[in-house]
Amino acid sequence: MLTSLVYVMLVTSLGDASLPLVVSTWRFKDATAAAWEALQSGGSVLDAVERGCGRCEADQCDGSVGYGGSPDETGETSLDALIINGDTMEVGAVADLRRVKNAIGVARAVMEHTHHTLLVGESASVFAEDMGFPAEDLTTNTSMDIFTRWLKGSCQPNYRKNVTPDPTTSCGPYRPGAATRPGTAQTHSRRPQHTDIRAHDTIGIIAISENGHVAAGTSTNGATHKIPGRVGDSPIAGAGAYADSSAGAAAATGDGDIMMRFLPSFLAVELMRSGFDPSVACKVAVSRTKKHYPQFFGAVICANTTGHYGAACNKLPGFSQFDFMVFTSETRTPSLQTVDCF
Repeated sequence: MLTSLVYVMLVTSLGDASLPLVVSTWRFKDATAAAWEALQSGGSVLDAVERGCGRCEADQCDGSVGYGGSPDETGETSLDALIINGDTMEVGAVADLRRVKNAIGVARAVMEHTHHTLLVGESASVFAEDMGFPAEDLTTNTSMDIFTRWLKGSCQPNYRKNVTPDPTTSCGPYRPGAATRPGTAQTHSRRPQHTDIRAHDTIGIIAISENGHVAAGTSTNGATHKIPGRVGDSPIAGAGAYADSSAGAAAATGDGDIMMRFLPSFLAVELMRSGFDPSVACKVAVSRTKKHYPQFFGAVICANTTGHYGAACNKLPGFSQFDFMVFTSETRTPSLQTVDCF
């Protein structure tokens, strides 16, 4: 922690202070603009987050958000989303949502029409339909082509380990393999690089109003070829995103199975609460994961209630910089920002 404090003294924020503010992951320009337009038309920060994530869902951003992307082992696409109100600390989230395209809208419905935080699977889909969301097929020709090629390629890559038949060469059905001791080469073998860096991954959005109200949200169709029922970091409060109007907000993108174990968004917000610069808070959050998994793919965006923002990412071959979008009254348009990974 002493090293982190040194960073605070030496590193200034990547972004100048300006409110209102919208920050989003990756080069999702139209989604960022949609969130900003919601704020400018008198909407709340929750409206901004919902509108921005919803735009990405409709646009199928890079195939990693919304319907028709990231088929699971059965060829089906499912969706995860989260929205958090930094004023009230209310959270709504859905995971493994099927048949409904507007995952962020369903997440907000969970927050506003239930006393729960997270609904999953078929029950989440039924809830969505009860709330008036239309049931639609999330499969497209593109997602079926991805699935078909995967089957023809002996189901490679996949997320199985310590099973038979050998998951590195064969499709299932799988059953448990020989028992191994924790920490041995087999149980802690090299993790395949399932995440396609070029596919970009989750959209995370932070919105802060002129009066300092904060909200954040995420939406994704998860990991391609995931095991059915898998839930990543995106719909988990503190992992995929976190917001507190007394401090700021953060959102994560990348290998959710790894990142969710370290609650990077919660950690970044707590660091900003303690006075850490947003850029440093993001970097410390990434470092916490990197200490245990140096080859993980991921990035975090951060913004505090004064309007300063920043980001950090883990450097990998082919991934040396992380792009994200910022919209303020000063930029007057979605502004592409880039941070060097470390």
